[in-house]
Amino acid sequence: MRTAVVTGAARGIGFAVAEKLFHAGHRVVMVDVLDLVHDSAGQLNDTSRVSAIQADIRNPDEVRKLFEAVVQKYDTVDIIVNVAGTCHRDSFEEMTLEHWRQDVETNMTGTFLMCQAATFPYMKRQQYGRIINIASVSGKAGGLDLLHSDIGGGRSGVAYAASKAGVINMTRWMAKEVGKWGITCNSVAPGPIATKLTEGYAYNVGEVPMRRWGTPEDVAEAVEFLARESSSYITGECMHVDGGIVMA
Repeated sequence: MRTAVVTGAARGIGFAVAEKLFHAGHRVVMVDVLDLVHDSAGQLNDTSRVSAIQADIRNPDEVRKLFEAVVQKYDTVDIIVNVAGTCHRDSFEEMTLEHWRQDVETNMTGTFLMCQAATFPYMKRQQYGRIINIASVSGKAGGLDLLHSDIGGGRSGVAYAASKAGVINMTRWMAKEVGKWGITCNSVAPGPIATKLTEGYAYNVGEVPMRRWGTPEDVAEAVEFLARESSSYITGECMHVDGGIVMA
């Protein structure tokens, strides 16, 4: 039985990932800045294999403490899935430094801190690990254009696209560094997924080859595949879960 740590686990893709890994037989630690994470963990109804930690992944001290708590309870850190993220949809002209920093610090810096703290010393010492970072096809395509919005804005903003591109390449860089310790690093790039981040926005799914919105469960399936023992020779990859929007 492996121990998986999932950030952004209070809802949406993060919760779907936690639920999928739980049903795959893993112990799951659900992490989120939202207090809701405790209620979400309760939905899985197994206190022996499910824990909740409220923490801000942008804070290195909180990240360090959360891994200490995980190891104290479960002895190992085997899988981490970095889902936590923010997305501002400001235009290039209207993008503020505050919004830029929020997206970059959450999506990229927070992911970096989680990966670093899990690897050193835990995964390196174990000579085993699965690191899976949630990126976005926005990081490949410069943001996805939306048909219309009831709440203002349009495609995901420049900070989101830039930070998710950073996640993809940071993951590849890390894969080259940590492979010698039996650790794989991969990213998953969702397209239009029905979550809180996309609520109120209508993608033109007629331009999606699969002709539908994706679901958090679609992303969770990809994550669970990359977390398997049988995926041990896959690293540095960016798996698109986007209905075929980006094919390169």
